[in-house]
Amino acid sequence: QVQLVESGGGLVQAGGSLRLSCAASGRTFSSYPIGWFRQAPGKERVVVAAISRSGGRTYYADSMKGRFTISRDNAKNTVYLQMNSLSHEHTAVYYCAATSGLGSEGYYLSSAKYIYWGQGTQVTVSS
Repeated sequence: QVQLVESGGGLVQAGGSLRLSCAASGRTFSSYPIGWFRQAPGKERVVVAAISRSGGRTYYADSMKGRFTISRDNAKNTVYLQMNSLSHEHTAVYYCAATSGLGSEGYYLSSAKYIYWGQGTQVTVSS
């Protein structure tokens, strides 16, 4: 089992950047692929990006490519989400989650495959 805690959210002006962190407890963190998801007010939770256990493979929702970057540091039990050129549409609660399975890109970009979730961190982009 792994416990996840997100941080780094806050208020940022449009065009600005934020880096979110997802800190995990447990000695087996490197065994879990990790995903970032977001949920805007009144909308469903959607995938942002995912990263393999080693960090060697990354996956992005089409709308996030080129703007967001996911990375991980297994020595620090942490996954990051660098978000650049933010706009109001990126306002949401951002969650990280861990899956114990392995698969292709479609697997990692499916929220249904993730079993451990953090509590989320609010990102608000002012226009």
